[in-house]
Amino acid sequence: MKFVLFCLNDYAFSILNPIKHVLLKKNHEFIWYVAPKIKSNFPYKTDNYTSSYSELKLYKSDVIFAPGNEVPYFLRGLKTQVFHGLAGEKKGHFRIRQYFDLYLTQGPYFTDRFLKLKKKHETFDVIETGWPKLDKYYRKNDEFNAERLNLISEHKSKYIILYAPTFSPRLTSAPHVYNEIKSLAKNQDYIILLKFHPLMDEKWVKKYQNIADKHKNIIFKKEKDITKYIIISDLIISDTSSVVYEFLLLDKPAITFRNISKSIFWKNLNNYDNLVNEVSKILKKDRHSNSRREMIKKYHPYVDGKSALRMVEAVEGYLSVNQVPERRKISTFRKIKTVYKILAKKI
Repeated sequence: MKFVLFCLNDYAFSILNPIKHVLLKKNHEFIWYVAPKIKSNFPYKTDNYTSSYSELKLYKSDVIFAPGNEVPYFLRGLKTQVFHGLAGEKKGHFRIRQYFDLYLTQGPYFTDRFLKLKKKHETFDVIETGWPKLDKYYRKNDEFNAERLNLISEHKSKYIILYAPTFSPRLTSAPHVYNEIKSLAKNQDYIILLKFHPLMDEKWVKKYQNIADKHKNIIFKKEKDITKYIIISDLIISDTSSVVYEFLLLDKPAITFRNISKSIFWKNLNNYDNLVNEVSKILKKDRHSNSRREMIKKYHPYVDGKSALRMVEAVEGYLSVNQVPERRKISTFRKIKTVYKILAKKI
């Protein structure tokens, strides 16, 4: 079988890479599609990849794995949504945009919602598999754990705190907790890792980089993949970012600011102050552990590190009884939108 790993944004690399390794073990053929705007950041340049839709059309794929919201309707292959996060409360997470034949869901909460939408639209199928980006969390991470111990020893600290806000201007906490982060850094028991989304406003990236330069226990991380920092941290501070769910799934506490979720399984603050006291309290006594474990059952109960394998097996099974779609039937509006974005080099 022939697969496309379809990347419109940087975050897709770490989501699709576990699938790539499964494809290699199964001797499937694959090619990465890397949008021109992110080509310079593509980390797997020894793999087969392209930024050309003409080349993809000639490739004639059987399956397209896409973590983003769109995939060109005119490409051959089972167009498969694998999702780019776990924040179901975000605008558009459950929006049906007509691009996909198959949705591979992360856990019962998402599966139930998409099965209801399937009954309404009758244009796609749903299979629950777990989320491939999380596979590495459930494996031995001796190298990461050693790095954690080295950081703690070097700074003579006790805890590592990760601040990872969303980039959305409407939802981000970055402009509001700048001084709170500086106050938090006065406690030398804390190492504060700053990890911003690639689309964060550059103005705030520079401001936080500036305070990191002035505080030894604030470390600004520029790597694209946040996985390592989720694994080594004791607490995350964020807002309405899907990275909160990734952190919680490791059964560790979180503090958010004005999170818009209807179901909160962590400490959520409505005011952008008093962070120092809240961090101290939650590190002494975690009052959300029971509700967090209930969330894990609903959002992502798969702890075997084999979600990527389940995804590949899901499409193999699906295509054993269904034909490979030559193209996706969608509305004229969606066709025009796709062509416009391609011409504007947005995808």
